[in-house]
Amino acid sequence: MTGQDWIEKDFYRVLGVAKDADAATIKKAYRKLARTKHPDHNPGDAKAEAEFKEVGEAYAVLSDPTQRQQYDQLRAMTGGARFQAGGRGGGAAGFEDMFGNMFGGTAGGARTRSAGGAGGFEDILSGMFGNGAGGFQRGPQPGADLSASVTLPFREVAEGATVSLSVDGRTVNARIPAGVRDGQKIRLRGKGRPGDPGAPAGDLVVTVKVTPHPVFTADGANLRLTVPVAFDEAALGATIEVPTLDGTPVRVKVPEGTPSGRVLRVKGRGIGGKGDLLVTVQVVVPQRLTGAAREAVQAFGIATSGDDVRAGLMDQARS
Repeated sequence: MTGQDWIEKDFYRVLGVAKDADAATIKKAYRKLARTKHPDHNPGDAKAEAEFKEVGEAYAVLSDPTQRQQYDQLRAMTGGARFQAGGRGGGAAGFEDMFGNMFGGTAGGARTRSAGGAGGFEDILSGMFGNGAGGFQRGPQPGADLSASVTLPFREVAEGATVSLSVDGRTVNARIPAGVRDGQKIRLRGKGRPGDPGAPAGDLVVTVKVTPHPVFTADGANLRLTVPVAFDEAALGATIEVPTLDGTPVRVKVPEGTPSGRVLRVKGRGIGGKGDLLVTVQVVVPQRLTGAAREAVQAFGIATSGDDVRAGLMDQARS
C-alpha cells in the first residue's frame, strides 16, 4: 500500500464505522465484512474478492493504534483529497507545494529534498513513518480461515464431543456441540491460521459427518425411534420398555387400540435433555401361526366381522 492509497482511501467508510469508533467496533465490523466478502463464500466473484482485499487493508491500518493515528493525521492534513505525487502540473499544486509550505519549504513551494537527493511528498512521508520512499509499513495481518472435516458416530454427535484435528501442521482440539446435523459446518473462532502479532487468528470451519445409528435418528433436538409392538399389546393396551440414548430404558404406556404408525412422546429424553423422545409404534403381524394362534385369530375375526375397516374408502377414492 502506498502513501497515495492512504490519502485516496477512506478506511472508515470501507468498514462502515464512524471515525471515532473504538477498537472493538472496528474488529466486529471487520469480522462481519470478512465473512461476507470471503472468496470461499463468493467463488469466481472478482468484485467480492477485491472488496475482501480492501476490507483487509482497512482493518490492518485501523486496528493498529500507531498506524491509525498516522492515517488520521495525514487525512486531516490533506482533507482526503486526490493529489499528484509527481510535482506541479497544469498550474495545480502538488504534494511538494503543500508540504513544502507546511514543513519548511520556500514560499514558492520549492521541493523539499532528502539527503539522497530524492524529493517530494514521499521523502516527507518516509520521515514521518520510518519507511522508505514509496510506501508505508504493512500493518498486522489477520490469520486466514482454515477448513477440516471429521466423521463421528451418531451417539457422540448427539451428546457432544471434543475431537483432536490435525490442521496446518498442528493439533487443534475442537468442541462439537450436541445435536449437529450430518454435513453441518461448525465455525470455531480463532482456531484457524495465526495472524501477525497484534492481529486476530482466522477461524476453523469444520464439516461434521455423522455415522447413522441403527435405532435412533435426530429430528432437531428430538430423538426418534421405531418400536415393534405385538398385536395384542396394541389392541388391548400395554406398558412397554423402550431404550434411550443414555442406555437407561423408560416405560411407555401404549393406549388400548393404538394403530401402527402412532407416535408416543417421552418428555425431556431427546438430545442433550432438551428435546423429547418420539416413539413410533409399529404393530407386528406374525409371519407364522401355531394351530392355537390361528384358531384364536379366526375367532377374533368372527367376533369383529361386523366392523368394516375399509368403510368409506371407495367413496373417498371417487371424490
